Amino acid sequence: MMNRLLLPLLCLVGTPAAAQQPVPTPAVPMFERIDAPPQPAGAIPLYTAVAAGSENRNISEVWDRMPDGQPILRNVTRPTLTPVLPDRGKATGAAMIVLPGGGFQLLAMRNEGWAIARWLADHGIAAFVLKYRILETPADEKALLDSLARSMGAMMQGPEQDRVPKAPQATDDALQAVRIIRASAAKWGIDPKRVGMIGFSAGAIATRQAALAPDPKARPNYIGYIYGPMSAIDVPADAPPMFAALALDDPLFGHEGFGIVENWRKARSPVEFHAYEKGSHGFGVGKPGTTTTMMLPELLAWMQSRGLLDNAP
Repeated sequence: MMNRLLLPLLCLVGTPAAAQQPVPTPAVPMFERIDAPPQPAGAIPLYTAVAAGSENRNISEVWDRMPDGQPILRNVTRPTLTPVLPDRGKATGAAMIVLPGGGFQLLAMRNEGWAIARWLADHGIAAFVLKYRILETPADEKALLDSLARSMGAMMQGPEQDRVPKAPQATDDALQAVRIIRASAAKWGIDPKRVGMIGFSAGAIATRQAALAPDPKARPNYIGYIYGPMSAIDVPADAPPMFAALALDDPLFGHEGFGIVENWRKARSPVEFHAYEKGSHGFGVGKPGTTTTMMLPELLAWMQSRGLLDNAP
């Protein structure tokens, strides 16, 4: 949900009550409008026409830069899927759709998107970064800061079902990405029975929803659930295998217990869970100085143990 880039907002908000008031302008602008940054080529539109549900959205995509230089994207109306493919000599035939986080209001395209995809491709997994539809935000950066502060204040109180933003179009886009990759699997050297999905924060929520889609054939074959909500949910017996990871000092989801993991086990669906002592929220490829830097190698080892990397198709 909330990316590590946005954690400074908590310092500005302080408490949920304070979040109802306008946020003071920080000394360093939290968001600075920029041109679209360099990114992997070859983005594929998810839909041939305007996506269902976005016909009347009269907004334009906006790129902003955070104080640490990270680019974030918002106001997505035309979702795309960008392949980041391994060298042929490394290709395993496995695929992974990558969903960055950002509270369904932003997309952390670099540290939870392109960086993840490049790591996966370097290790033989065909990666596809999903630019999915999110909630509309104000075009003005100061108004955006106020809007995010209010939503974060709400996220810090009440049960998960009340404080987690709803963005069903993100799940629609995730399932459409699965369809596209399976339909063109031969072109990319992918086994259509080894199409996985990994999501971070809000991206983890959309990944979870895709994994629990009513039609089992539409679901990804396995998922990575990275610092998503840990509250218990209903899990069907045919849920796909899940690799889950969370830092125990996560300010959003580190104090909810591990109900989703327990219910995955009760459903007798395969699950592996890694809980790191430190790393906060939004550690992406790993926060230096913490064991979260082992998350991607552990994901790879889990995939290997399940036979997902054994042979190219």
